[in-house]
Amino acid sequence: MFSISRRSLSVLATVLTLTACHPAISEQPPAPESGSGYRSALTTRHAERHMAAAANPLAAEAGREMLRQGGSAIDAAIAMQAVLTLVEPQSSGIGGGAFIMLWDGQDVHAYDGRETAPAGAAEGMFLKADGTPMAFSEAQIGGRSVGTPGVLRALEMAHKKTGRLPWAKLFEPAIRLSEQGFAISPRLHSLIAADRYIPQSPDMAAYFLNADGTPKATGAQLHNPALAAVFKRIAKEGPDALYQGPIADEIARKVQGHRNPGSLSQADLKAYTAKERTPLCTDYRQWKVCGMPPPSSGGIAIAQILGTLQAVQASRPGLAIASMQPTPSASPAGLEPTPDAVHLLAEAGRLAFADRALYVADADFVPVPVDGLVAPGYLAKRAALIGERSMGVARPGNPEGIQVVYAPDRSPLRISTSHVTAVDDLGGAVSMTTTVEAAFGAHVMVQGFLLNNQMTDFSFIPNEHGQPVANRIEPGKRPRSAMAPTLVFDRNSGELLATLGSPGGSQIIEYVSKSLVAMLDWKLDPQAAINLPNFGSRNGATELEKGLFSPGLKRALVDKGHALNEIDMTSGVQAIVLTRDGQQKVRLSGGADPRREGEALGD
Repeated sequence: MFSISRRSLSVLATVLTLTACHPAISEQPPAPESGSGYRSALTTRHAERHMAAAANPLAAEAGREMLRQGGSAIDAAIAMQAVLTLVEPQSSGIGGGAFIMLWDGQDVHAYDGRETAPAGAAEGMFLKADGTPMAFSEAQIGGRSVGTPGVLRALEMAHKKTGRLPWAKLFEPAIRLSEQGFAISPRLHSLIAADRYIPQSPDMAAYFLNADGTPKATGAQLHNPALAAVFKRIAKEGPDALYQGPIADEIARKVQGHRNPGSLSQADLKAYTAKERTPLCTDYRQWKVCGMPPPSSGGIAIAQILGTLQAVQASRPGLAIASMQPTPSASPAGLEPTPDAVHLLAEAGRLAFADRALYVADADFVPVPVDGLVAPGYLAKRAALIGERSMGVARPGNPEGIQVVYAPDRSPLRISTSHVTAVDDLGGAVSMTTTVEAAFGAHVMVQGFLLNNQMTDFSFIPNEHGQPVANRIEPGKRPRSAMAPTLVFDRNSGELLATLGSPGGSQIIEYVSKSLVAMLDWKLDPQAAINLPNFGSRNGATELEKGLFSPGLKRALVDKGHALNEIDMTSGVQAIVLTRDGQQKVRLSGGADPRREGEALGD
């Protein structure tokens, strides 16, 4: 028998009262980036020396260029991030933030380049005069939503640890493409055409639109000499070029001078620091899975989902997820998961998202019970809640380590992100998820790059029923994220087995957990795992990727009590898997998401 303290019972009673008053959101907002089709012809790429994967082939080529020159995985990631700033501006860039998981061959490192709230930020800044929350677009567009960018500082910190090429060299591909021009991709064109706020930004309109206001066509050449000049300064001066001096002055001026002004100042930029955090590593069967700790919720949620699946198998061996192999499908994906696999992963996701909404925020400001949330005993109790039929909406649990009672957060994440992975010649690896939040960020352009709207990742409502929300806005605080860059190791040998991650807002957790189960439990190669239809639950309806599931599977889920929501699920998973042949020679296998335009390239 286990005992529960009187204080824990009081905490649990408060939690259940709050969540009962406000059931979880059943309909989540649309994905932060619209879909641009599903490429069905992708196959796994193989290499022996090194490999880089990114959401755009030009970025992947830049990463491979650095690896061919003897660069490390983080060298490749820096080159890819610079190019993505240019060719995938809707998703990430030097005006945003990132989480980096790095393997140096001996140790795992976690670097936090998440944006911070400016010193002038106020917890009610997204509330209207009547106390109700603003519409998302009202908060997003303009300076109000801009947080202090962090990606360059995190990359600098990681480069000092394991970089092998000179910092300046890493920006050469991006400078070259900015000056010589690049062709607008079909995906970038479709996102420009779908964005109704670009015409309201003179800088963006001049760059992305024709003189008559129509979007520049697919294949049209874009040149960005202003961004080339910024990259040249960063190459020469380091990140200080962005955080102080003329570029910083213009960032602050545009944020504060916007018709929807924010408070980001030169002092905020100068004071920003990236942080090295303790990686969150947990055991899953014979593997060790390492992810980001808070302020990311991704590492915790992935650990909870995998731990819950493991606990289900331990108590009910007939429900082992590994036995639920995908079946052939007539869809472009070629395979679909079984109804039982969708049921288990969706239920585990419900439980994880219920905890995430209540407990997870920036641990520098909020006492997050991380150890309690991923403890095997706690997850075994959560797993016991999974039955033959869907629970519909899960309530948060009562993990060990709760110090403060918070109200559930009702603000779903809307991150527009990108992901890069790389493995270098010496076996070092990186998994980096990088973001400007919503598509095209705050729609504020400074010298050829876009600023983030990361402040909208905080809860718009800071308090409910007299209880504070953990993810409320506070000066200097980092907003909660769902980003889940992940490294996987053999638990016995300690060898690196995989590096992966994805963009996609709060659905990142669904995408990464699906890909992990597909690669680890179902033994799919990385491309087949990524191709597999997306599915899961964010503690609302069970979400199925539109057009990729059979009528039979949907009927089976309805019979299990699932409310279904068929939607576009625009993941952007990049994965590299390491295997050894009979002579112990390493082989790299890479996959890129068919829902975007990425590529895995290696030698």
